[in-house]
Amino acid sequence: MPIRSEALATHLAKDLAPIYLIHGDEPLLVGEAADQVRAAARTAGYGAREVFDAGPAFEWQALQTAARNLSLFSERRVLELRLASGKPGVEGAKCLQAYAEDPAPDTLLLIVSPKLERSAQSSRWFKSLDDAGVVVQLYPIAVRDLPRWIQARMRSRGLQPEAEAVRLLAERVEGNLLAAAQEIERLALLHGKGPLSAPLVAESVADSARFDVYKLADSALAGDAARSARILAGLRAEGDGTTLVLWALAREVRLLVSMAYDVAEGQRAEQVLAAHRVWESRKALYRAALGRSDRESWVALLRLCARADRAIKGLAAGEPWDLLQQIGMGVAGADLHLTSEAGSGT
Repeated sequence: MPIRSEALATHLAKDLAPIYLIHGDEPLLVGEAADQVRAAARTAGYGAREVFDAGPAFEWQALQTAARNLSLFSERRVLELRLASGKPGVEGAKCLQAYAEDPAPDTLLLIVSPKLERSAQSSRWFKSLDDAGVVVQLYPIAVRDLPRWIQARMRSRGLQPEAEAVRLLAERVEGNLLAAAQEIERLALLHGKGPLSAPLVAESVADSARFDVYKLADSALAGDAARSARILAGLRAEGDGTTLVLWALAREVRLLVSMAYDVAEGQRAEQVLAAHRVWESRKALYRAALGRSDRESWVALLRLCARADRAIKGLAAGEPWDLLQQIGMGVAGADLHLTSEAGSGT
């Protein structure tokens, strides 16, 4: 039975299910959901706990043996399976399906995993676990939702933050939820319960933003030039390679050039997006980008990508990071007047 993460606490206050599968992209949220299950199990009298790390060399027979062996003192117990890769393999799939069809008595099986891909969620072993127990999928906190998450977490620790304090912390820790949680704990210890101002946050919080090239591409496609510039600065400061950053930006530019040609030929945007197999969740980003710039602008940006590639390889003049900044701003919609100069090697 799938349940939303917000409903987990209410569910756990009732009778516990024999199986819990918790998976998601964000380790902090997955870990905290698993902590809720462990705490509820302890409260319900599950006194014993055995942990299995299902890495590449894991022998699934160990889990089967543990499931068959009742506790020496007949106490309730938790079997915790940490599915490191999210892929149990053929043997693991058979083991999990068999367990789900006949769960061990007085036992709670807790499975913790990274996000399971769509193929895994369509498998027999996953559906068997879903039928026999509870599945909780944790989703990353979207950028637009991060301030609300930070504010709620601060208040749960007794802090009463100003809106500017929440905004500042969100900007400093964007892309690193664990850092956000740690900073909130530290702020609570340093300042105790009560009002929290932006200057206090500025003094206390280090810049823990962890950006990646995918967030850069998405913010540029969305037309957010300021955030794109901040992400680029973060990537540069963290020492990320220029080649990887160029790959992420050039990939989007090439796709937009192709789609812009189709649109210029008279095809409707929806037809073009479908033809290029753009995921539903990303269509709005590409619609916005196509609406901002015409075909010639995207072609000019593609020439600038080629120039940046030559600069990175030492075959053309120019500072690679400056060129990447121009590309990122161009994708975001800044008017860079690139048509006549982007192809230049100087």
